[in-house]
Amino acid sequence: MTATDHAHRLLAIAARAADAKGGEDLVALDVSEPLPFADVFLLVTGTAERNVVAIADAVVEALREEGQDISRREGRDGGRWALLDFGDLVVHVFHREERMYYGLERLWRDCPAIPVGPLLERDGSSTGPGTSSQG
Repeated sequence: MTATDHAHRLLAIAARAADAKGGEDLVALDVSEPLPFADVFLLVTGTAERNVVAIADAVVEALREEGQDISRREGRDGGRWALLDFGDLVVHVFHREERMYYGLERLWRDCPAIPVGPLLERDGSSTGPGTSSQG
């Protein structure tokens, strides 16, 4: 099982929004095999508490503009780790220390990475597994 085209489209929108607000170290993982409730995790690092909040707000706004409502949002107020659940896509925006401490990349290391760089270069067109996932 691989992430759906819908999940890839949401990922592209979220990644561009996070990047526009200064998000760093963007990593996308295809978690569709081990998880029944999500296809993709997007991990983003913010440089300060206010940056974490700004990135999270930008992702929510960008996806909302595309008609995708958020299912659940946690941790925004603390500015250390915001979890944004959009169904097929779950976005984790971390402060640098929290990202290192929780190490989600290590926890999900068996899941294939989805290259984020090409998504940031796109002009807003939708992407699918054929254009954004590793083989």
